[in-house]
Amino acid sequence: MTTITLRLGLIACGLLSVTACSRSEPKETGPVALHAGVVEDGRRAFGQCRSCHAIEAGVNRVGPSLHAVVGRKAGGVPGYSYSKAMAASGLVWTEEALESYLENPRTHVPGTKMSFAGIDDAQRRKDVVAYLKTLS
Repeated sequence: MTTITLRLGLIACGLLSVTACSRSEPKETGPVALHAGVVEDGRRAFGQCRSCHAIEAGVNRVGPSLHAVVGRKAGGVPGYSYSKAMAASGLVWTEEALESYLENPRTHVPGTKMSFAGIDDAQRRKDVVAYLKTLS
């Protein structure tokens, strides 16, 4: 190895060391939603649901109240007239069940009264469910 090659190699190593030492950890710039839902995004996405669903306990509209829906048995809101299909579904509204239902309600529970076509975007469904979890 020549002296020039050796010197260039040492300079390169030194520069890499200085660069590596001077790097700071990346800063978080806001909520990151890779797998979990983001409540604020879900609250905004829920806007399309408000025309049929209330979030207050005991307030039913075209659809039943979604207050405390996570963990509740499907067809269990007093005073709401459910379709036979929903009443007989045996569903419990877990996070997973809600996400699946929100993808395509009529496929998930054939015969449901819910005419909503569904939410195609998986992250958006997770966001809505994250918001629904806060309603208790």
